[in-house]
Amino acid sequence: MAYASLKECIDDLERTKRLRAIDVELDADLEVAAIHRRVFANGGPALLFRRVRGSTFPLASNLFGTKERAHYIFRHGLEAARALLAARLSPGDLLRAPTWSTMGLPRALSHAVPRFVRTGPALDQECRISDLPRVRAWPRDGGPFITLPQVYTEHPDSGAKRGSLAGIMRSNLGMYRIQLSGNDYETDREVGLHYQIHRGIGVHHTAAGGQPLPVNVFVGGPPAMTLAAVLPLPEGIPEVLFAGVLGGRATRWVRTPGGPLVHADADFVIRGEITAGTKSEGPFGDHLGYYSEAHPFPVLRVTARRGLGATVKAVTHRRDAIWPFTVVGRPPQEDSVFGELIHDLFGTSAVSVLPGVRALHAVDEAGVHPLLLVVGSERYAPYLETRRPMELLTQANAILGQGQLSLAKFLFIVDGSEAPSLDVDDVRAFFGHLLERLDPRRDLHFQTHTTIDTLDYSGEALNEGSKVVIAACGAPKRTLAGSVPSSLAVPGGFGGVRVVMPGVLVVGAPAFDEASAERFCASFAGDAVAGFPLVVLVDDDEFTARSLANFLWVTFTRADPARHVHGIGAFTRDKAWGCTGSLVIDARVKPGHTAALEEDPAVTRRIESLAVRGGPLEGLFS
Repeated sequence: MAYASLKECIDDLERTKRLRAIDVELDADLEVAAIHRRVFANGGPALLFRRVRGSTFPLASNLFGTKERAHYIFRHGLEAARALLAARLSPGDLLRAPTWSTMGLPRALSHAVPRFVRTGPALDQECRISDLPRVRAWPRDGGPFITLPQVYTEHPDSGAKRGSLAGIMRSNLGMYRIQLSGNDYETDREVGLHYQIHRGIGVHHTAAGGQPLPVNVFVGGPPAMTLAAVLPLPEGIPEVLFAGVLGGRATRWVRTPGGPLVHADADFVIRGEITAGTKSEGPFGDHLGYYSEAHPFPVLRVTARRGLGATVKAVTHRRDAIWPFTVVGRPPQEDSVFGELIHDLFGTSAVSVLPGVRALHAVDEAGVHPLLLVVGSERYAPYLETRRPMELLTQANAILGQGQLSLAKFLFIVDGSEAPSLDVDDVRAFFGHLLERLDPRRDLHFQTHTTIDTLDYSGEALNEGSKVVIAACGAPKRTLAGSVPSSLAVPGGFGGVRVVMPGVLVVGAPAFDEASAERFCASFAGDAVAGFPLVVLVDDDEFTARSLANFLWVTFTRADPARHVHGIGAFTRDKAWGCTGSLVIDARVKPGHTAALEEDPAVTRRIESLAVRGGPLEGLFS
């Protein structure tokens, strides 16, 4: 039976030995997050923290921490959801070749239709913001955050239709982090609302035209609502309708006076409105593996709602409420599994709206948005004797116009017809294929002074930076080297030359200064490093070369293409930049970059002492 509540899901996971309950008292400040990180890294079970210091509510985490468990949780609706997306994009194909899942679409669509009820468990009891669990994941976090919120708004143009089916049809459900206290927020009356500029709530906020925008924040409830809040759905498919399909049962909604609908089966509800003005939000340990610093973001004014002789309290919860949370940081983390689920749902759907694109891979180890690998198709001008990227550039531009794909900073694209078996998820093979064919005199295409991910601090300022498309096709132009040439000499101050993979060198470099990368490039001439078309300057060559994951994280989170991609024999022609020798990416830490995430050593010692043989956390970390 599909889950009607978060508690039903947790009880099922415990019954099937996919969840471990922890009865020792633990602190929501740093301790539960540190435990979560280790259990996730170990591929361990979901967690239920029954005794949390200072909280009357139990906490749940790592619910979606493995792909197997995530598929189990969504087993009631995952196939129908996948079929629905395919039908939305290619109904003709489904009519010509129906499958078991598509034949079940009418029943699945019945689950998409929301049900309206007079009241629900989410309204059972009242509390204050300060009564909610105060989970803090990293030592420099500016306060406790909600890390699995479902932020619900209805388009202001709904007018009198707000809080109705018409309101749902123009609604947005998104996962935007909520800071519960700290900084200059008024206790129990204000919380921070961090959303990125490309998100749906931004459209609603702008449409409000300076008037207050009512917002409901849900925490918990059936897991399908949590996943729906992060899905990049096509326009015209409201997330809350999709949640019904994904969860295998209709979602239930309560009409309340003076505001948008309330999800009847949520564990917690926070009501408020965004008004004019901002306050400092953050810092927050984020998914790129660094802190996002404090910046001005909208404030959610927490308010009760009154109308038609009734009052709806500002903060409510169900009697058996459980507080779910996750922990973000350097990938992979639990949100990486969300990414895998999204790929499962959208993998073929996404490429079907991008003619010629065969496969996409937003590289998790590089922080997802910084690096996008694409297998496309080069079908233009087949009569040309020498093939060069043409249609690949058309496809790259189309990709950069698609939702969250527009945040890609380094977009690498190759022609799939040259290697039909090339797997876009095999990063080493993809890099090898591209680097063999790369012509750096013509194959780099920059977009400067544009928008990048709010959380990426490699750019010029918040939300500002550059992109580069590297498109390569044709016959191989070189054989990639697999060892450092004995004749290779680097300039003074540089050292620690290491091979990461064939064709890729990392070089230890002195502390960053603007001129040193150019000095490095100027010290070489001709084909001195010809077997290595990509050279990366780093602070710690041993750490960077230790694993592919380290290389991807360091290289693509610490470089802004327009400012930090250099080259041996660089030139500018017809306002286009290129080079005759190796590309050189400066991936050193630079002024303005934020600190990498590290645990509090005292917290580390405490939780590890609880995991010894005979301890309450025995077996969870290994």
